[in-house]
Amino acid sequence: MNKSIYKKITIASLIMMVSVALSRVTGLLREMSIAYFGGTGALVDAYQVAFVIPEILNHILASGFLSVTFIPIFSKYIEENNEERSWEAFSTILSCFGTVLLIFIVIAFYFTPDIVEIIAPGLYDPETKSLAVKMTRIILPAQFFFFTGGVVMAGQFAREKFFIPAVAPFIYNAGIILAGVLLSPYVKIEGFSWGVLGGAFLGSFLLQYYGARKVKMKFKFNFNFLNRDLIQYVKLTIPLMVGLGMTFSAEFFLKFFGSYLPAGSIAGLNYGFRIMFLLVGFFGQAVSVASFPFMAKLYAQKKVDELNNLLNKTIKYLSLIIPFSVLLIIVRREVVFLIFQRGSFNSASSDFTSDILLYLLLGSFAFSVQTIVVRGYYASLNTMTPAVFGTIAVLCSLPLYKFFTDMMGACGLAFAISISATLQVFLLYFLWNRKTGNRSLSVCFLILKMILTGIVIGFLLYWFRQFVLCYADIKTVFGVFFVMLSTSVVFLLLLFLLGYLLKVKEFFELTDVVIKRFFLFLR
Repeated sequence: MNKSIYKKITIASLIMMVSVALSRVTGLLREMSIAYFGGTGALVDAYQVAFVIPEILNHILASGFLSVTFIPIFSKYIEENNEERSWEAFSTILSCFGTVLLIFIVIAFYFTPDIVEIIAPGLYDPETKSLAVKMTRIILPAQFFFFTGGVVMAGQFAREKFFIPAVAPFIYNAGIILAGVLLSPYVKIEGFSWGVLGGAFLGSFLLQYYGARKVKMKFKFNFNFLNRDLIQYVKLTIPLMVGLGMTFSAEFFLKFFGSYLPAGSIAGLNYGFRIMFLLVGFFGQAVSVASFPFMAKLYAQKKVDELNNLLNKTIKYLSLIIPFSVLLIIVRREVVFLIFQRGSFNSASSDFTSDILLYLLLGSFAFSVQTIVVRGYYASLNTMTPAVFGTIAVLCSLPLYKFFTDMMGACGLAFAISISATLQVFLLYFLWNRKTGNRSLSVCFLILKMILTGIVIGFLLYWFRQFVLCYADIKTVFGVFFVMLSTSVVFLLLLFLLGYLLKVKEFFELTDVVIKRFFLFLR
């Protein structure tokens, strides 16, 4: 592959890594604020349920997939030096789908109580259900800002402009935190829902409008529903609308099955999910978002072998999440204590959340790899295969959700989420390899090496934790820091040693790149 493309991907990846890191940090501060005011109680359950209808609307309009469906259409005209046509496609999609979304928002607003009854049938407490309905109606309009901002972000990504879109999640989370902290003393957890609305307007709408002006966006209302670019966009988007994606299905079933569990279960599952996604976001999301425009360009140039090389290389780097997940499993109680245990989030909440986190971390690699594998399909303008087979995998997992939730409660639900995610990503990668003739044997060998490395490191860290650090007082901040720092140092030493013994060159390549970039940044 052209070295300049790798250089651009590296720069874009660094921008998105910083963005994801800021997003995850502010997202974590958001969850910490919610935990402080609500702990693992029914109020937080209501707040989490309030997001289900907006998430369904987001899924129906495929708002979360705007970058992967719109960029290939936009990029095609950029490659052909037909900028007028690219902005015409932009205007048509934004006008038509934006109007449809507004209609759906009005309908959902009216029928919110009935829909909440369907999506969280186990939510029996009238006060909790009423609060969930009220906050849902506050959050619903934010979906319009997410959609319009998403189209504008996709236009910026296609022009290889990443900075302003990268700031959006930070502004969004900051808005939630600020509104929540200021309003919660008066309206309790409801204050955070107003923050969702304000953060979406500022970060996803207003700021992205400024970014679009910077890339000389040309927008005019166009309601031509027969426009061929709109028709192509609809064809790409329909499978995403009806398909059950990995993250969407996990979030939905977490709340659906969680509504039947004791009060606070949805809250604990959500806290564990957010910690797991800190790891997934840092390893997977940043690289996949930054790589996608270049994957789309390689496919447009009919360079499928180079696209496969990029895909395989990325998955190899992502396999490093396996040993890091093991580290987090060993110190999960300390991590939960450090992040959440204050205010209404007590010691019992920490124990409950850390137990759940163990089972969620088993799926962290699958969630990371999924972010890049599906983008291979999207870059090749194939949204049908991941939608159809992803949905099949989800539906096949439903008995697992029921079985493990009945048997193990919230921990069982977390375990089912991880199993379902692993099934989905394995199936999609297998089908991709068959379709493109991708030679992935080296990828499989490396994953096995990482699993072996993780198992060995896990046993050794568990022994170190149980017998060497057994006298550390983990009820104090100092004791928790000491345990985490000591365990992390031993982990890094073991990782380097096993990486050298097993000849995992990707680990040393990545380390070398990070060190070089760090010193370049200091200069």
